[in-house]
Amino acid sequence: MSEASFQQPDRRRPEPLWYQVEEAIRAIVKSGEWATGDQIPAEDRLCALFGVSRITLRHALRNLEESGLLRREHGRGTFVRSTTLVAGTRELTSFTQEMGNIGVVAGSRLLDCSLTTANAAAAGALEIEEGDPIVRIRRLRLGNNEPIGIQTAQLAAARVPGFLDAGLLKGSLYEALENQYGIVPVEARENYRVGAVSGADAELLDLAAGSPAFVVERITIDERGPFEFTVSVMRGDRYEIRSTLRAGRPNTRS
Repeated sequence: MSEASFQQPDRRRPEPLWYQVEEAIRAIVKSGEWATGDQIPAEDRLCALFGVSRITLRHALRNLEESGLLRREHGRGTFVRSTTLVAGTRELTSFTQEMGNIGVVAGSRLLDCSLTTANAAAAGALEIEEGDPIVRIRRLRLGNNEPIGIQTAQLAAARVPGFLDAGLLKGSLYEALENQYGIVPVEARENYRVGAVSGADAELLDLAAGSPAFVVERITIDERGPFEFTVSVMRGDRYEIRSTLRAGRPNTRS
């Protein structure tokens, strides 16, 4: 790529230099100038192109690696990752926002949207009665047109009257819920477990049946209580969980 593609940080702006470099690299990847699997220039070259110190550059690269956009290989260099979601300490966002944060274009294919009744798991999560009506939304989730997972969202029908008739699934579900019903997520609880992809889902995810996957259950809450219960089956090769562990304080009791 040409040197003109590099946006050097503006030292007059209030944002830190490392943040401006990080955003500039995200833009390069999002534009497609650095494609999946490409090796990015060496650190000394990037320092010269961005006009920043090695410490500043490394701060930006570390953030991009932690977010899943880049990967470092010891002795080889740094590469643009395949489409990967990295789960860990993060903000409560929609899938569309989460993908945008790692420079990936989010996409969806609607598999099912229907009115059904809550089973025991959904009723418990949504704090409704078993058999109460729910809206079930099943979607194939894509990143840069590559399948990442299958998400099945269940909404208490009483919270979203007329949802099936409103044509609300052209973009972010959370945006639609806020605009149409004033539902704004304030908290989510997630549970992760390892599972296997079923035969029907495997074809959609372009995997062999029985391939490993993460199964993620999320209960999302607004100021009135739980409104969404989602079960996601995420490709094991495109979804990661990272956490930071800190040593506990030494026992000072005698």
